[in-house]
Amino acid sequence: MARTGWSSPLATAVCAATLLAVGVGAQQPPAPAPQAAGQGPGAGRGGGRGGAAGGVVFGAADADKDGSVTRDELRATFGKWFSAWDGGTGALTQDQLAAGLNGIFPAAPAGGRGTAAQNQTPKPEDVAAMMAALPDKAPATPAKPRKILVLGKAQGFVHSSIPLAAKTVEALGDKTKAWSTTITYDPADINAENLKQYDAVFLASTTGTFLDDPNDAAATAARRKALLDFVRGGKGLAGIHAASDSYHGNPTPTAPAAAGRGGQGATLAMQFISAGDKNADQKLSKDEFTGLADGLYDKIDADKTGKVAQADFATRFASAMPAGAGRGAGPAGPQVNEPLWPEFNTMIGGYFKFHWNDPQHISVKIDDPKSPLTAMFHGQGFEINDETYTFAQNSFSRDNVHVLTSIDYAKMSDEDKAKEPAATARTDHDFALSYIRREGQGRVFYEAHGHNEKIYAIKPMLEHVLAGIQYALGDLKADDTPSSKLKSAGSKQ
Repeated sequence: MARTGWSSPLATAVCAATLLAVGVGAQQPPAPAPQAAGQGPGAGRGGGRGGAAGGVVFGAADADKDGSVTRDELRATFGKWFSAWDGGTGALTQDQLAAGLNGIFPAAPAGGRGTAAQNQTPKPEDVAAMMAALPDKAPATPAKPRKILVLGKAQGFVHSSIPLAAKTVEALGDKTKAWSTTITYDPADINAENLKQYDAVFLASTTGTFLDDPNDAAATAARRKALLDFVRGGKGLAGIHAASDSYHGNPTPTAPAAAGRGGQGATLAMQFISAGDKNADQKLSKDEFTGLADGLYDKIDADKTGKVAQADFATRFASAMPAGAGRGAGPAGPQVNEPLWPEFNTMIGGYFKFHWNDPQHISVKIDDPKSPLTAMFHGQGFEINDETYTFAQNSFSRDNVHVLTSIDYAKMSDEDKAKEPAATARTDHDFALSYIRREGQGRVFYEAHGHNEKIYAIKPMLEHVLAGIQYALGDLKADDTPSSKLKSAGSKQ
């Protein structure tokens, strides 16, 4: 039924159940042996923020390589790290932690160019499921042959679904003849000359400062300008899931001397300090670091079996990590979860603040049932399971975007509502999931779901993304008036 669309209340009910079945609730197979960051168990399905780090920590802690980690193994690993990183001072600063942790992640290429150790090949079974769910035709006829550049570079957490998202955009274009696709993982391809041949850029769960070259400020500035000029000049930008988990928090260092303070290690260092610093001195003593290992293991070994299998470690590690914790880049620098590139943050519509973990049952409501971008939902809400992003309250507003779908917050259980940290909770409970907006002469489409590979096997979701991309290309016309202005004019949205 999921491949026939939603054409009636009965079909809607059946397809909503199918969404749950094909969503993310099914048991996942064991992950392969630890690989590079973004390819190990934490980067697999349901890994969540911190999952890539969890995969690397698992690989370091599994000393006997039996596919599981014990408390003693985790404590021993933390003890070894402390001895190697503290420099004999008796305490680890956040910068020492970041430098040490970055050392256990695969190094980025020299100069920050090219691609880091990031998987670029989707799993055949995921591709087959996606191909079977592809819509037969596009909602609009292209005004001319279109070309899309898909960028899959992640500078922070590396989602395992990135290569599948990229392949999905390619397959949608090939099947419907709506566009042709080039896939890249090199941020250097975002330059003024190269972008001349494209009509839209698609951001496949980019994270962090994904365009930046940490050793070349001029290259960084040129890439940023090229993307802004491209969209504002009349072209399109589309993004899925972690495209909004970009350019917030801590800046990427711009000098080799600060090399320890960027990357995935910096994020994990902030979280370690937040979780383990008991005397608030922004350092971890040996006792605090050992206590951190014990505290983490208590949460990770939820079943109290004394061993945590590889398939479970990364997901539980991610859940155990505090979200949005830690201090900023320094006394004068941006603090955690502040915008790092405000023009991009505005253009993409907002930036990450919190997510409900994968799988999370979410009721989706249709905010604009008259839009051609929501036609596949036939005006009726649906249920879905996925990791669900929310935005910082000071970054997302209906003054800035035209909301298509959002979380039906009233249908969430009190238990699920309570998972959102009270200190950073949105007081308006406004959690948009997909929206469109104008940026200069150009157009932007964003969809928050897409963490788990199974989302790409749901036909209505693929139809939604297809329509969103065609809007960004300029081929599908839609009302993109900011939602708040529609409300003030008497609209029901």
